[in-house]
Amino acid sequence: MIPEWKETTVDGPRTRRWSLDRAQCAELATHRIAWLGLDTVAAPYRRVRLAPSGSFLLACLEGEGRIFLEGRWQVVRPGQLCLAPPRILNAFHAVARRQWTFAWIRYEEPLAVQPLVHSRSPLRVAEGAQEIGRVVSGLKAEWEGVRNAAMIHHWISLLHGLNLRVAQPARAKSRLSSLWERVSLAIAEGWKLGSLAAEAGVSAEHLRRMCRRELGRTPMAQVAYMRVQRAQELLHGTDDKLDAIAPQVGYHTADVFIRAFTRSVGLSPSQYRERGREARSSAGT
Repeated sequence: MIPEWKETTVDGPRTRRWSLDRAQCAELATHRIAWLGLDTVAAPYRRVRLAPSGSFLLACLEGEGRIFLEGRWQVVRPGQLCLAPPRILNAFHAVARRQWTFAWIRYEEPLAVQPLVHSRSPLRVAEGAQEIGRVVSGLKAEWEGVRNAAMIHHWISLLHGLNLRVAQPARAKSRLSSLWERVSLAIAEGWKLGSLAAEAGVSAEHLRRMCRRELGRTPMAQVAYMRVQRAQELLHGTDDKLDAIAPQVGYHTADVFIRAFTRSVGLSPSQYRERGREARSSAGT
């Protein structure tokens, strides 16, 4: 059953938060960073963001929490890094009797720009969180201390560079990269694990291992993710009806497409399209 989501902000009495946004620090806008922070939280801490306008990264430093990724709740533990593309559901919460410390970064990315996190990005990485945590902590110390403009610039540039390395790994010539390029050009095809493996020239099991290692998900989950990304583009860029969009992104019926899209994004395709129209209207475009 697909849950009914709504925008949620709950902190609770044991939550300690530090954050910095671009209204306070104009240097963040140089890299399209809207907001970042370092939080230590406990239940009932909870966040739900239905369709944020930019990429999101969460680096778990201590304890554990829960994050909603690819249609299900998953545990996030120290050292793990979670990513989410723009305009897709973000939801995470603390669990009872467990303190959770994490760094986080939200970007602001208009539709016309290539987002930091996109269809070739991993959504879960087993390493890199501590490095991002140290940089956010360094920025916090500088901001609360001397606040030297040059040092602020260097901390933010380093942070963005680490984010870029994780979200857009340099594997342009890898076998997987070539595979996903071909899938992207034929996203409407009825891809199965066997046909993906044949296209990549490896066994199904080897493809599964490669995909888990590079993207943190199965090959078929990657196809589903790419289909949702393509559907988002069509919902924003065309007035096509849902029963016309569904076959363009590999779904036989609009009903199946609606269920898959809602499970991943947290909004139905119609709700998603309406939010996009509202955002463009408020921006004067």
